Amino acid sequence: MEELLHEEEPLPMESQAKACNTIGGTSKTPIGIIEGVSIANETTLEQGQDKKRKAPRRSEVWDHFTSFIDADGKSKARNERNKRNQSLLRFIGGDEGDGQEVNQLTSWKFDAEVVKKALAELIITDEFAFSLVEKLGFKRFCGVALPPSFRLPSRRTITRNCYDIYIDERNLLKKYFQENSIRVSLTTDTWTSTQRISYMRLTAHYIDDDWRLQKKIISFCPIDSHKGDQLGDLLERCLRDWGIEKVYALTVDNASANDGLVKCLKDCLNKWGTSILGGAELHMRCAAHIINLVVGDGTKLVESSIATVRAAIKYVRQSPQRIKKFKECVEFEKIESKKLLCLDVPTRWNSLYLMLDTAVKFELAFERFARVEPNIRVELCSGTNPPGLPSCVDWENCRRMVDVNLCVMAKSMRIKYDKYWGDPQKMNKNIFVAVVLDPRRKLDFVQYLLVKRFKKDKGKLYGDMVKLECIKLFEEYKRLSYSGSSGSNSQQISTVKCNYDGVSNEVGSSTKSESQLLLDYKRYKAELGGATEKTEFDRYLNEDSPEDSEDFDVLKWWKMNAPRFPILAAMARDVLAIPISTVASESAFSTGGRVLDAFRSSLTPRMAQALICCQDWLKLTTRDVSDLEDLDLLESLENGFDKLHLDSTTMA
Repeated sequence: MEELLHEEEPLPMESQAKACNTIGGTSKTPIGIIEGVSIANETTLEQGQDKKRKAPRRSEVWDHFTSFIDADGKSKARNERNKRNQSLLRFIGGDEGDGQEVNQLTSWKFDAEVVKKALAELIITDEFAFSLVEKLGFKRFCGVALPPSFRLPSRRTITRNCYDIYIDERNLLKKYFQENSIRVSLTTDTWTSTQRISYMRLTAHYIDDDWRLQKKIISFCPIDSHKGDQLGDLLERCLRDWGIEKVYALTVDNASANDGLVKCLKDCLNKWGTSILGGAELHMRCAAHIINLVVGDGTKLVESSIATVRAAIKYVRQSPQRIKKFKECVEFEKIESKKLLCLDVPTRWNSLYLMLDTAVKFELAFERFARVEPNIRVELCSGTNPPGLPSCVDWENCRRMVDVNLCVMAKSMRIKYDKYWGDPQKMNKNIFVAVVLDPRRKLDFVQYLLVKRFKKDKGKLYGDMVKLECIKLFEEYKRLSYSGSSGSNSQQISTVKCNYDGVSNEVGSSTKSESQLLLDYKRYKAELGGATEKTEFDRYLNEDSPEDSEDFDVLKWWKMNAPRFPILAAMARDVLAIPISTVASESAFSTGGRVLDAFRSSLTPRMAQALICCQDWLKLTTRDVSDLEDLDLLESLENGFDKLHLDSTTMA
C-alpha cells in the first residue's frame, strides 16, 4: 500500500496534450519531436488502458505536418509543404537553410494609433471616400478584424488624419530638396474635374544619391487661365514655395500656351542664375504627344469608318446578353479566334490598332449580329449625327489600317513627323546627349545613326553638332564644379577640386612630396585646358564600352563609375532624369485629357492636392487599365455559377 501511495499516477490524456502543445509558454515540452524521436501527441496509452483514446492535437503547427511510422517503428512527422521530414523547431523557430519555407512566429502588439494611420493611408492610396468609415459593411469588417476596444474614427477625424499625413510627408520632401539642393526636371499637364474646374499638375523628376530615378508630384492646384504668362507665374510661386531653384528641363506638350510658360521659366532661372547654358535646351517637347499627332494625321483619312466600328463594338459589350448572342454569331460563322472584342483607350493611341486588328476578324459575325439583333440599328442609325452600322467600305478601310499597305497614310504621317523630328537642329539636343551618356553607345553610335538617316555629308554635320553640344555642356558642368554652385552634384565633383592657392603656398615646403606636386601640377594644367591633358569626356569616349545586355542598368553603371568621371556623372545625373514625355510610363502615348473621379472632384482644391500628392509620395500607384477585370476570368466564373445553379435545380 505504501508503494502504491508513492507511485506517480499517470497524467490524464488531456493534461498530457496540454503539456505537449505548449509553445512559447513556461513549459518547454515540445509538441512533437521530428526526425527519429517519438511524438507525444501520437503516443497511445500504456497497455491496459483504452487504446482508442489519443491526445488531441490542439497546436496549429499540426496543420502543416502529418505523422507517420518509419521503417524502425518510430513515430515521425512530415512537413506537407515539401513532403520531407523536417525539424519542428526549425519550422517554427526559423532556419536560414530553409529559405522561404520557414514560418516565423513573431510577437505582435495592438496599437490603435498605428491602425488609424494605416486606415488614413488606405483612404489616400486606394482613393476611397472619407465616408468609408461610416459604411455599414466596413464597420462590420472592423468589428470582426479588430478588438472590441477599438473605436473607428469619424469622417471628420479621418479627414484630418489624411491631411496631417500630407503635411508630414511634404515637410520631409521639402527638407530633402533644400538640404541636397537637387536639380530637377519638370513635367506639367492639366486635369479637369467633373465640376469643370481645371487643375495643373507639376511633377519633379530627379536621380537621387543612390542613382535611382525619382518622380514626385509637388503641386496640383486649380488654374483660372491657360495663358502662358499666368501659368509661368503659378510655376514660379510653386518653385519658390518648395525652395527649388535649379531646373534642368521642362517637358510639356505642344499647346501654344506652353511656349509662353517655357519663356517665363527661362527668364526666372536666368534671374536666379541657376540655368544651364542660359536655358537654351530648357524646352523638351512631349514625345508621346508628337506621336499622337503623327498617328492622328494618318487616321484622319478613315476617321468615320473607325467611328462606326467603335460604336458597333461598344454596343455588343454593353451587356452579357449581347456578348452571348455575339458569340453565337461567331460560332455560326465558324470564326476561329480566341481574341475578345476590345475598345481603344483614350490614353493609349496604340490601342486603336489593337481594337481594329481584333474587330476585322469578326466582320461576318457583326453582319449576322445586325440581322438577329434589330435594336442595334435603332441605336446606331438614329438620332443626331449617328455613326451608323459598319459597311463593307468601313471594314475595308479598317483592314487597311492593320495592313502593311499604308503608303498614303504614311505620307501624311511623315509630314507631321518631319515637322518635329526631321531636323536635328530644331530638336532639343539633350535627346542626343542622353544617348552619348549611355556607356554602351557613346558619341560614335549617335554619329553613325545620323549618317545613316541623313546620308554622309549632312549626317557628319549633325554629328559634329552633337559633339559640340556635349563639349559645351561638359565645360558648363566643369565650371559649376569649381564654382561650387551646382548643388548636390557639386558634392560628388568636389572630390577632384584642387585648392590651387594651397599649391602655391606649399611649393617651397620641404614636407611636400614631389609626387604630390606633380599631381597638383597636372590638375592645375587640366583646369587651364592643357593640350597634353585629356579631359574626362575624352577618356570616357576612348575607353572600351561595357558589354551590352538586356539587364544592363545605365544608372547603376554611373553609380559605380562616378569616382572616375565625377563631372560627367553630375552631367549624366541631370540629363538622364529628363522625362521624354509628360505622361507616366504605364499610360504612355497619351492623347491628353485627364478627368478626376467623382470623389476627388467633390473635394476642395486644397484637399484634392493633399490626396493626390500624398498618394504619389507614398509610392503606391493608382488604378489604371490593368486593374480592369479579366473578361475571360469573369466568363469562366459565370459559367461555373450557371452550372452549379443547373445542377442544384436538377437535384431538386
